[in-house]
Amino acid sequence: MTESLVVFVNARPVHVAAGATVLDAVRAFDAAEGDALAAGTRGVTDSRGLRIEAAAPVHGGAIFRLVSARAGRTEDAE
Repeated sequence: MTESLVVFVNARPVHVAAGATVLDAVRAFDAAEGDALAAGTRGVTDSRGLRIEAAAPVHGGAIFRLVSARAGRTEDAE
């Protein structure tokens, strides 16, 4: 039996297998959003609003929020 975890993407519960990544969770939430995240046109933050990599592993109860790819980016001020 495969262990299932519940994570939250944009406040909705999503069931993923143990060992899943943030990208897996977003794809389970919405395939098109997952494709956008993989393409770099969307980004994702954790429950604290900190940017998180799509390849990061998830844990039960994790909270993720989809954001524009530009959100959270900093540019050199030169």
